[in-house]
Amino acid sequence: MTLTAPRSLRLPVVPWTQMGLVLAELGLAAVVGLGLLLLGADGTAWILGGIAAGAIVFGLSRSWLRLQVTPNRTARKIGQLLVGLTVGFSVQHRDMGAIASSVPIFVLLTGCLLLGSLGVAAIYTRLQKTDWLTAMLATTPGNIGVMASIAADYGSNPALVSLVQLVRFTLVTSAIPLLSNVSHPNAVGATLTQLSQQLWTSDLAYLGRLGLVLGIASLSVKVGEQLKLPVPALMCPLVVGIGFNTLVNTVPFLPPVDFNPPILLNLVGQILLGTTIGEYWGMNPRLGRFAIARATLPAGLTLLVGLAVAGMAKLLTSWDWLTCLLVTAPGGSPEMIWIALTLNQDVEIVTAGHLIRLIAINALLPLLVTLAHRLTARQLQTVTGDQRRLSPEGAPP
Repeated sequence: MTLTAPRSLRLPVVPWTQMGLVLAELGLAAVVGLGLLLLGADGTAWILGGIAAGAIVFGLSRSWLRLQVTPNRTARKIGQLLVGLTVGFSVQHRDMGAIASSVPIFVLLTGCLLLGSLGVAAIYTRLQKTDWLTAMLATTPGNIGVMASIAADYGSNPALVSLVQLVRFTLVTSAIPLLSNVSHPNAVGATLTQLSQQLWTSDLAYLGRLGLVLGIASLSVKVGEQLKLPVPALMCPLVVGIGFNTLVNTVPFLPPVDFNPPILLNLVGQILLGTTIGEYWGMNPRLGRFAIARATLPAGLTLLVGLAVAGMAKLLTSWDWLTCLLVTAPGGSPEMIWIALTLNQDVEIVTAGHLIRLIAINALLPLLVTLAHRLTARQLQTVTGDQRRLSPEGAPP
């Protein structure tokens, strides 16, 4: 007689197991990303490859290996750090003075995007028959984990919030390559050649500077977390990337330095951003079609809001259409910033727009929670009044 463990039993995850899962995700994402790159998805090939790899590896580890795994937040922080450094080094020599004059435009676009998201939440409350807080947290273009945790803290529906946010993120990230390739067809051969030539370097001095950069960036993230900065894993390394060469070149007796991180770190950063999103899909491999379809509606409406605000940006500024789209796209900020860098767009404009939106969303979250509670209370009063009017006279509703 063979003894088998019950299906509900899940094995704990040890550090070596977690490392093995990350390596499996990186390997599979590299294969999928290369395939997507050959198909022409230049801007987000590695991010989409990471999403697919995270969903497959995570789903199999939970269903077949029965591992008790959860989405790897550390991996996403590392991905944000690497992307932040890359963007920082890319914009270090650009004129940032023009960004200051565009701050009112960024604030206006952020306000319009949030108002549009509020309108989508109003539609979603009626379709899903849910409370206002759940609907607002599900449709606000913010971080999946943050929005779900707030929903759990206030007794809302974190599973529904996570699902809608996940569908929104995946939809926006997948749609951007299609929209970008219309305006900017990519040369796959040139991309592969550049990738093979600049993938890595073995120069010891270069590796020493790379270690120094990564150490400073990691320290800056810890400082940012202590200061409660919004998305410190992205913002702090970005600042380090902008100022590293200038800071090193001020040290006497050192030769001039013009350091840039290797492409390999950029690819790993993109893949890690994708795998952490794919892991959310892997946690729920048996989601019904009806549930996904209902979550796709608010996600699609939020994307339409982003397109409308992008049209407004096109009318108010001299930016090209793709830059306007990346500034207002309701997707992940690190992902949209990286796409701008990959497609040689105005990355400093896209970066500034998304950072202002991140700051605004984090600052307005308490106000959004208060507004949601008041709207929910008014909604309950309306429902109670309707029940009393429909109930027989003298009978309880």
